[in-house]
Amino acid sequence: KREYSVKGIVFNLLEELVRREHGEDAWDDLLDAAHVQGAYTSLGSYPDAEIARLVAAASVRLALPPADVLHWFGRQAMPLLAEKYSVFFAGHNTTHSFVLTLNSIIHPEVCKLYPGAVTPVFDFDTSTPGVLTMGYRSPRRLCALAHGFIEGAADHYGERLVYRHVRCMHQGDDQCLSHLQFEPHSH
Repeated sequence: KREYSVKGIVFNLLEELVRREHGEDAWDDLLDAAHVQGAYTSLGSYPDAEIARLVAAASVRLALPPADVLHWFGRQAMPLLAEKYSVFFAGHNTTHSFVLTLNSIIHPEVCKLYPGAVTPVFDFDTSTPGVLTMGYRSPRRLCALAHGFIEGAADHYGERLVYRHVRCMHQGDDQCLSHLQFEPHSH
Protein backbone atom coordinates (compact mmCIF):
# COMPACT_ATOMS: atom_id res chain seq x y z
CA LYS A 1 0.00 0.00 0.00
CA ARG A 2 1.44 3.36 -1.02
CA GLU A 3 2.08 5.83 1.77
CA TYR A 4 0.83 9.34 1.17
CA SER A 5 1.76 12.52 2.90
CA VAL A 6 -0.29 15.53 3.89
CA LYS A 7 0.98 19.05 3.39
CA GLY A 8 1.56 21.02 6.57
CA ILE A 9 -0.93 23.68 5.52
CA VAL A 10 -3.72 21.18 6.31
CA PHE A 11 -2.38 20.72 9.85
CA ASN A 12 -1.98 24.51 10.21
CA LEU A 13 -5.62 25.04 9.24
CA LEU A 14 -6.76 22.31 11.63
CA GLU A 15 -4.72 23.82 14.46
CA GLU A 16 -6.14 27.29 13.83
CA LEU A 17 -9.71 25.97 13.84
CA VAL A 18 -9.29 23.76 16.90
CA ARG A 19 -7.75 26.63 18.90
CA ARG A 20 -10.46 29.06 17.75
CA GLU A 21 -13.42 26.74 18.34
CA HIS A 22 -12.24 24.78 21.39
CA GLY A 23 -9.66 26.95 23.15
CA GLU A 24 -5.89 27.31 23.19
CA ASP A 25 -5.25 24.13 25.16
CA ALA A 26 -7.44 21.95 22.94
CA TRP A 27 -4.80 21.65 20.21
CA ASP A 28 -2.11 20.49 22.64
CA ASP A 29 -4.56 18.04 24.19
CA LEU A 30 -5.39 16.72 20.73
CA LEU A 31 -1.69 16.30 19.85
CA ASP A 32 -1.13 14.39 23.10
CA ALA A 33 -4.15 12.16 22.52
CA ALA A 34 -3.03 11.45 18.94
CA HIS A 35 0.60 10.84 19.98
CA VAL A 36 1.99 13.22 17.36
CA GLN A 37 4.60 15.98 17.68
CA GLY A 38 2.61 18.84 16.19
CA ALA A 39 5.40 20.97 14.73
CA TYR A 40 4.05 21.45 11.19
CA THR A 41 5.39 23.86 8.60
CA SER A 42 3.00 24.80 5.82
CA LEU A 43 5.31 23.53 3.06
CA GLY A 44 6.35 20.37 4.90
CA SER A 45 4.98 16.91 4.18
CA TYR A 46 3.77 14.64 6.97
CA PRO A 47 2.45 11.08 6.97
CA ASP A 48 -1.25 10.57 6.31
CA ALA A 49 -1.29 8.54 9.52
CA GLU A 50 -0.79 11.74 11.54
CA ILE A 51 -3.91 13.41 10.22
CA ALA A 52 -5.79 10.13 10.69
CA ARG A 53 -4.65 9.96 14.33
CA LEU A 54 -5.67 13.59 14.92
CA VAL A 55 -9.11 12.94 13.41
CA ALA A 56 -9.49 9.78 15.50
CA ALA A 57 -8.50 11.65 18.69
CA ALA A 58 -10.92 14.49 17.87
CA SER A 59 -13.63 11.91 17.17
CA VAL A 60 -13.19 10.41 20.65
CA ARG A 61 -12.91 13.80 22.37
CA LEU A 62 -16.01 15.22 20.67
CA ALA A 63 -17.97 11.94 20.61
CA LEU A 64 -18.49 12.33 16.87
CA PRO A 65 -17.85 9.88 14.03
CA PRO A 66 -14.58 10.60 12.16
CA ALA A 67 -16.58 11.53 9.04
CA ASP A 68 -18.35 14.27 11.04
CA VAL A 69 -14.99 15.61 12.25
CA LEU A 70 -13.71 15.72 8.66
CA HIS A 71 -16.90 17.40 7.44
CA TRP A 72 -16.66 20.03 10.21
CA PHE A 73 -13.01 20.68 9.37
CA GLY A 74 -13.70 21.11 5.64
CA ARG A 75 -16.64 23.44 6.19
CA GLN A 76 -14.90 25.57 8.82
CA ALA A 77 -11.61 25.71 6.88
CA MET A 78 -13.20 27.23 3.79
CA PRO A 79 -13.39 30.81 5.13
CA LEU A 80 -9.70 30.59 6.06
CA LEU A 81 -8.86 29.29 2.60
CA ALA A 82 -10.94 32.05 0.98
CA GLU A 83 -8.96 34.58 2.99
CA LYS A 84 -5.52 33.07 2.31
CA TYR A 85 -6.16 32.16 -1.35
CA SER A 86 -8.72 34.72 -2.48
CA VAL A 87 -7.53 34.42 -6.09
CA PHE A 88 -9.21 30.99 -6.30
CA PHE A 89 -12.55 32.50 -5.30
CA ALA A 90 -12.39 35.66 -7.39
CA GLY A 91 -14.39 35.65 -10.58
CA HIS A 92 -17.00 33.25 -9.24
CA ASN A 93 -20.48 34.27 -8.16
CA THR A 94 -21.75 30.77 -7.40
CA THR A 95 -20.55 27.63 -5.71
CA HIS A 96 -21.33 25.66 -8.88
CA SER A 97 -18.91 27.79 -10.91
CA PHE A 98 -16.23 27.56 -8.21
CA VAL A 99 -16.51 23.77 -7.79
CA LEU A 100 -16.12 23.20 -11.53
CA THR A 101 -12.58 24.68 -11.31
CA LEU A 102 -11.27 22.08 -8.84
CA ASN A 103 -9.45 19.88 -11.37
CA SER A 104 -8.55 22.49 -13.96
CA ILE A 105 -7.42 25.45 -11.83
CA ILE A 106 -7.43 24.94 -8.08
CA HIS A 107 -5.65 21.60 -7.72
CA PRO A 108 -2.93 22.40 -10.30
CA GLU A 109 -2.27 25.65 -8.41
CA VAL A 110 -2.23 23.79 -5.09
CA CYS A 111 0.43 21.49 -6.55
CA LYS A 112 2.49 24.54 -7.62
CA LEU A 113 2.21 26.11 -4.16
CA TYR A 114 2.81 22.82 -2.36
CA PRO A 115 5.02 20.55 -4.50
CA GLY A 116 4.26 16.90 -3.91
CA ALA A 117 0.65 17.50 -2.87
CA VAL A 118 -1.63 14.63 -3.82
CA THR A 119 -5.08 15.96 -4.68
CA PRO A 120 -8.27 14.02 -5.35
CA VAL A 121 -9.71 13.72 -8.84
CA PHE A 122 -13.22 14.97 -9.48
CA ASP A 123 -15.44 14.51 -12.48
CA PHE A 124 -18.60 16.44 -13.13
CA ASP A 125 -21.84 15.88 -15.00
CA THR A 126 -23.99 18.96 -15.58
CA SER A 127 -26.57 17.26 -17.83
CA THR A 128 -29.37 17.32 -15.21
CA PRO A 129 -30.74 20.86 -14.89
CA GLY A 130 -30.11 22.31 -11.43
CA VAL A 131 -27.99 19.36 -10.29
CA LEU A 132 -24.22 19.02 -10.38
CA THR A 133 -23.26 15.35 -10.24
CA MET A 134 -19.78 15.01 -8.80
CA GLY A 135 -17.55 11.97 -8.85
CA TYR A 136 -14.71 11.84 -6.32
CA ARG A 137 -11.70 9.53 -6.40
CA SER A 138 -8.84 9.51 -3.93
CA PRO A 139 -6.87 6.73 -2.28
CA ARG A 140 -7.45 8.62 0.98
CA ARG A 141 -11.23 8.28 0.69
CA LEU A 142 -11.88 11.63 2.41
CA CYS A 143 -15.28 12.24 0.83
CA ALA A 144 -16.58 13.72 4.11
CA LEU A 145 -13.84 16.34 3.93
CA ALA A 146 -14.73 17.14 0.31
CA HIS A 147 -18.39 17.47 1.34
CA GLY A 148 -17.38 19.88 4.11
CA PHE A 149 -15.24 21.96 1.75
CA ILE A 150 -18.12 22.24 -0.75
CA GLU A 151 -20.57 23.16 2.00
CA GLY A 152 -18.09 25.81 3.20
CA ALA A 153 -17.84 27.14 -0.35
CA ALA A 154 -21.64 27.34 -0.50
CA ASP A 155 -21.56 29.35 2.73
CA HIS A 156 -18.95 31.62 1.14
CA TYR A 157 -21.18 32.28 -1.87
CA GLY A 158 -24.31 32.76 0.26
CA GLU A 159 -25.90 29.52 -0.89
CA ARG A 160 -27.29 26.42 0.77
CA LEU A 161 -25.99 23.05 -0.38
CA VAL A 162 -28.43 20.18 -0.85
CA TYR A 163 -26.11 17.17 -0.87
CA ARG A 164 -26.94 13.56 -1.68
CA HIS A 165 -24.10 11.03 -1.47
CA VAL A 166 -25.36 8.18 -3.66
CA ARG A 167 -22.22 6.02 -4.00
CA CYS A 168 -19.24 5.81 -1.66
CA MET A 169 -15.75 4.36 -1.73
CA HIS A 170 -16.27 3.40 1.93
CA GLN A 171 -19.07 1.08 0.72
CA GLY A 172 -16.81 -0.58 -1.86
CA ASP A 173 -17.64 1.64 -4.85
CA ASP A 174 -14.78 2.61 -7.18
CA GLN A 175 -15.58 6.29 -6.60
CA CYS A 176 -17.90 8.44 -4.55
CA LEU A 177 -20.80 9.98 -6.40
CA SER A 178 -22.78 12.93 -5.08
CA HIS A 179 -25.62 15.06 -6.37
CA LEU A 180 -25.16 18.73 -5.49
CA GLN A 181 -27.81 21.41 -5.66
CA PHE A 182 -27.14 24.99 -4.65
CA GLU A 183 -29.97 27.21 -3.48
CA PRO A 184 -29.94 30.80 -2.30
CA HIS A 185 -30.08 31.15 1.49
CA SER A 186 -33.56 32.16 2.53
CA HIS A 187 -33.46 35.02 5.00
